[in-house]
Amino acid sequence: MEGSKRSILEVSVDISCHSLSVGIGWCRQDAGTRGGGVAHEKLMELSRQILIDRDSRLSPFATPHAAAVRTRPLEDEDFRSPFARDRDRILYSGGFRRYVGKTQVVYFASQFDEHITNRAVHSMQVSQIGRTIGRLLRLNVDLIEAVALGHDLGHPPFGHDGEMFLDSLCHSFGIGHFHHNVHSLYYVDSLANTNRGMNLTFQVRDGILFHDGEADLGPLPPHRERTEADIEAYVAGCATGSKPEMIPATLEGCVVRMCDTVAYVGQDIEDAIRIGIIESRDIPADLADALGSSNSEIIDSLVSDLVEASLAEDTVRLSAPVLDAFSRLREFNYLRIYSHPEIRKEKQRIEHAFRAMFEHFLADLEKERTGSIIYRHFLNNRSASYLADTGAPVKVRDYLATMTDRYFTKVFKDLFIPRMPG
Repeated sequence: MEGSKRSILEVSVDISCHSLSVGIGWCRQDAGTRGGGVAHEKLMELSRQILIDRDSRLSPFATPHAAAVRTRPLEDEDFRSPFARDRDRILYSGGFRRYVGKTQVVYFASQFDEHITNRAVHSMQVSQIGRTIGRLLRLNVDLIEAVALGHDLGHPPFGHDGEMFLDSLCHSFGIGHFHHNVHSLYYVDSLANTNRGMNLTFQVRDGILFHDGEADLGPLPPHRERTEADIEAYVAGCATGSKPEMIPATLEGCVVRMCDTVAYVGQDIEDAIRIGIIESRDIPADLADALGSSNSEIIDSLVSDLVEASLAEDTVRLSAPVLDAFSRLREFNYLRIYSHPEIRKEKQRIEHAFRAMFEHFLADLEKERTGSIIYRHFLNNRSASYLADTGAPVKVRDYLATMTDRYFTKVFKDLFIPRMPG
């Protein structure tokens, strides 16, 4: 922020990295003098005491580390918190690395302007905004960070347009509907690590699945009674076309859900200004006065209001005036950015490419063309059970969903655009 007013984002301080570096430094020093086994046990005891202390400082509405639950118990003990382990598994996954090649909205410009926001930048911005809010509300920032970094792992290329095209294809080929939040859960549970999954905690998985729901930005009180059976029922319903609005089971998940929208609304405006779709002066004056006209001003206004409105409450919300302004700003984005002719023009081309590739790879599988790129780049790295139990249309869906924008474009050109001789 310029001027004398300091952003709420600027004054927050993240001590987690400092604490970790101190712990690791202590471990290395001790390992050199007492032996690895003793050092490890001391580090484990230190980390247990740190987590107990951190839990004692959390809000009564926060999710303590001790509440973390996994479907499969971990085989080894670690000095990180349960949610920090989830974060690291997400951070080092192939799906996270592919974020950098998946744009948010203005995908037609990403080929010539690398400043256009991709999902890697977006997920880190959601994480940063969420951690700021989490610290001020005394929530579990490890849980917030894990959900924020993993919330879009199942997103296909070309933003929500790509999701819409893939959904239509899945439905027409009889394998239900495609929703990126459901596919993100499917990725962390089943696709990652050669179909072993990541074995994440229930709280992180729940936050990833229910991060989606921008239509409802009113108060978000967590649905604390949710069970694994509820998640399974929701996923099954989404496959048949039912997608009810659901709220995460933790307050941390609710923070990420709100931050997902906070992070992209101003950023999409900034990207649109950058490539000439709109100008800063196009933003309605009353909205600019209420929230600001730059991405940093919009984020600061929303974060400040959200924290003030949510203090000491078991809910995440914006005040009524700010919520109204935010909703109208999102409407401005839909009218002036997401419906812009340049984006609509590209949508038709991308939709055609999705259908052509889906049908092409489906034919490759049905005719067992093992030299096809879907075998070489995807199926040859899958587990035997996945290959045996998964139908051909689902395999094609999973392959297309993993693609980055650039990879998708290259494969399409290689398959369908004749090369000039010579």
